[in-house]
Amino acid sequence: METNDPFAANYPTPTAARPLLGLTVLVVEDSRYACEAMRLLCLRSGARIRRADCIRSARRHLQVYRPSVVVVDMGLPDGNGADLIAELAQADAEKSVVLATSGDDGLEQEAMAAGAQGFLSKPITSLAVFQQMILATLPQDRQPSGLRLIEDEQVSPDELAYHDDINYAAELLENLPNDKALDYIAQFLKGVARSVEDGRMEQAAIALEGKRAEGRGTASEAAQIAGLIQQRLSQKIAI
Repeated sequence: METNDPFAANYPTPTAARPLLGLTVLVVEDSRYACEAMRLLCLRSGARIRRADCIRSARRHLQVYRPSVVVVDMGLPDGNGADLIAELAQADAEKSVVLATSGDDGLEQEAMAAGAQGFLSKPITSLAVFQQMILATLPQDRQPSGLRLIEDEQVSPDELAYHDDINYAAELLENLPNDKALDYIAQFLKGVARSVEDGRMEQAAIALEGKRAEGRGTASEAAQIAGLIQQRLSQKIAI
């Protein structure tokens, strides 16, 4: 079983170049694009990464091993990420470092109240920000020794991962979504579109989200999003 015990004998020693060496990061994230960014950040930092795309999948992972760090997206297809954060914070087992992430900075307070030890605002592309957030929560003896040059390298995920996200949203829309599913589609598309600077898709998602909040009909907004999705699928991400 994985553990974040700082005294475990099998921990590789972190280095200045790879300050997260020896850590396992479980990323609970429904977006392929966001997860690809996290994979690149972990790769550059020396950490291993595992992914769960929903709360249910994350719970299965956690029954098998205890990761060093868990990064939880606040908006997941089967529930609120804050609920999973609270479970991890209250668990009797060895505790992982728990970080929350979202494209909506307004959710930071909810995440911290649930027990998160830090909040990563999407898009997460800065290597320095990612490393410093994790290192700030680790015991002193898990820190890399010596001086460490902090380079603000930016990772650039393959935009084909955004194509996967768009295809996922298309499948959700084709299944005649109910109101709850429409809420999820709106927040999901808003976040991933913002990450790749797809302004038209982001604004369409915001419009759908706004109509849902007002309790008004959303047929035109849903149709607009469906049209934008088909454009991007046919053009292989024409942003």
